[in-house]
Amino acid sequence: MRGRKFLEHTSDVYVEAYGSDLAVAFEEAAMALFETLITNVESVSPAERRTLTAEGYDDLSLLYDWLERLLLLFEIDRFLVNRVRVLSLDRGEVYKVEGEVWGEKYDESKHIPGTHVKSPTYWLMEVKEEGGRAVVRYVLDI
Repeated sequence: MRGRKFLEHTSDVYVEAYGSDLAVAFEEAAMALFETLITNVESVSPAERRTLTAEGYDDLSLLYDWLERLLLLFEIDRFLVNRVRVLSLDRGEVYKVEGEVWGEKYDESKHIPGTHVKSPTYWLMEVKEEGGRAVVRYVLDI
C-alpha cells in the first residue's frame, strides 16, 4: 500500500503521500515533489544513482529537510528523480533519513517543465502513523 495525491489548495501545492510505513511515505513524498517540478516524470531515465541524507529534531523537521534536500538536488545540480528508496529512517536523538535516488540531469528537449517550487513549508504539515499506515502531508510554496 503506497501512493500520493494532490489535495485542494488555493494558491500552493498541497500533497498527501502514504505508505505501509514512514519510509514508504517519505519515498512517495519525494516523488510528488518531482511530479510537481516536471510534468513527465516517466521521461526521466534512471541513469545515475545518488545518495541523500536528511536530519531533524522531530518528524516534521525531518520531512522538511528531506524535501528541501531533494529540491536542492534539482535547483543546484539540475538532477531529476524518477525513483526513490529510503534505506533507513531513525528517530533517535537526531532524527535521520538516508536514501538513494535514481535519475538524470534536466534536459529541456526531453523534460517538460511543471511548476517552479520555491520551498517546502511547515504550513499544514503532518506526519501520522496509525493502523499499519503512515501518512505525510505538506505544502510546497510555488
